[in-house]
Amino acid sequence: MPAKMEMDDTLRELLVPVQRWLDILAVRNHSVHTLNAYFAGVNQLALFLRGKQLIWTRCDKRQLAQHISQRLDEDKLALASMQQELSAIRHFYGWLIEEGLARINPTTGYQLKRSPRPLPSIADIDLLTQLLDQPMPDTPEQARLWLRDKAMFELLYSSGLRVGELVALDMTDMDLADLRVRVTGKGNKTRIVPLGNKAADAINRYLPHRNLWVEQCDTALFISEKLGTRLSTRAVQQRLKVAATRAGIAQNMTPHLLRHCFASHMLSGSGDLRAVQEMLGHSDISTTQIYTHVDFTKLTQVYDRAHPRARHVQKDGK
Repeated sequence: MPAKMEMDDTLRELLVPVQRWLDILAVRNHSVHTLNAYFAGVNQLALFLRGKQLIWTRCDKRQLAQHISQRLDEDKLALASMQQELSAIRHFYGWLIEEGLARINPTTGYQLKRSPRPLPSIADIDLLTQLLDQPMPDTPEQARLWLRDKAMFELLYSSGLRVGELVALDMTDMDLADLRVRVTGKGNKTRIVPLGNKAADAINRYLPHRNLWVEQCDTALFISEKLGTRLSTRAVQQRLKVAATRAGIAQNMTPHLLRHCFASHMLSGSGDLRAVQEMLGHSDISTTQIYTHVDFTKLTQVYDRAHPRARHVQKDGK
């Protein structure tokens, strides 16, 4: 029992600077979610150090690697979750150094080996045509819903929107005359994205129904027929599955798949990575680069035409 109490006292001592750090972050308006995540990550290292009878300043890269190995192998922690814990530890040690409570940050230069990011699934253009150009449903109710759904799906594929961005659109975000849409993406960043003619036509056919359904002066572009209010992301996902089934498509169709298709087909057709990055709203171009799995034959043709040292010099100067 005394030994147990001593261990508890040790952990309590380890967590004193952690609490000070979190209190400072709270004053700086960090969210409760962030604070909880930071505490969870640093607390795991504190438990490890307690077991080794070490303090924060005695944790080096070797000890950190051992802790991370234990979390991944024994605790079966996902790599993404370990990345979050490592980020919390890195920030905590940075604060310790700022406060003069430590001299060395054991996380400096330490990187987890990332698992290869899977390439996004892509539907070919024929499959998208099968989805978007399917016949109008027979019943009037389903026909009305299809006009709205087709407008949503055309817009997802036309402009590469995230489903959250789609449902957040207001009527004032659409410029059907100039064929562009204002999108508010991650980090509340706004971008202007081109709008295809087919998407604009589909939206124009849907709008008379939207204006009949709308309740309480809701500003949303896409609304529920039953509720008259803004559609949820879940509703869009479900409606896409219904449409895919009706079109006889076996592939799992999701709103994000339409965004993937937009990115892949745009890159295949243009090769302009920066432009596609801007349209997708990616802050880092490396995120956009996962879509660059275009036909290698086409790549070599572009390379041969564009690179000054790509072509072989024939003999005799010919």
